[in-house]
Amino acid sequence: MKIKTLVYSISILFLTIFFKTSVNAQVIIDLETGAVFTGYNNVRIPGDEGTLFSLKDDLIPKTEFFNRLRLNYTFKSRHTFSMLYAPLETTSEGSVPNDIFFEGIVFPANTELVGTYKFNSYRLTYRYDFMKKNRFEFGLGFTAKIRDAKVALTSPELVSAKTNVGFVPIINFRLLWKIDDQFGLLLDGDALAAPQGRAEDILIAVTCKFSKNLGIRAGYRILEGGADNDEVYNFALIHYASVGLTISI
Repeated sequence: MKIKTLVYSISILFLTIFFKTSVNAQVIIDLETGAVFTGYNNVRIPGDEGTLFSLKDDLIPKTEFFNRLRLNYTFKSRHTFSMLYAPLETTSEGSVPNDIFFEGIVFPANTELVGTYKFNSYRLTYRYDFMKKNRFEFGLGFTAKIRDAKVALTSPELVSAKTNVGFVPIINFRLLWKIDDQFGLLLDGDALAAPQGRAEDILIAVTCKFSKNLGIRAGYRILEGGADNDEVYNFALIHYASVGLTISI
């Protein structure tokens, strides 16, 4: 099934839930942007025969900017459904003193290379808030994630890329400590580890509520994980300097 079809199906499911539970509900539009920095990004493709190289240390990554869009729908005060679109793409440039065998192609030593790492994410989340007090909110849930990933190498003469589209189930969590009526500390994310690999996308941020319908935040997001199998070895750590805006409807 193509990724557009999967995203369309998720959208239809979300809209169905929306129209069936529209009484006493709240919609929040969440926008996030900022800068992206590569912590590490180690690649070997194929996972059992390729050359291990780093898109952080062997090639030099550029600082990138990112945007995310999330739509939250909360009903009966404790039930939240959300849809997230989180694209990510970084590039690294340079050369290495040895040949690189990558996805069926040998890139000769000392060749100028451009490495591309793409990890777009589409997520549908349900979360239930077990705690909802004056100063603390805590919820746990489940995220159905579709990843659209690619690792590519290019040189002036050669091009090779490994793409992957797949489904990943993840645990969702959210903890908000309201320091006072205006400021708070937020810990929010998706995370799961399994023998096949792991994935973590976690934000810690200071929040500020300007009004009943408008809030901002600033903080640090970490995206980490990867897979290790015969087809692909890739583990990456991405740092985000993040600012966000929430608009309640």
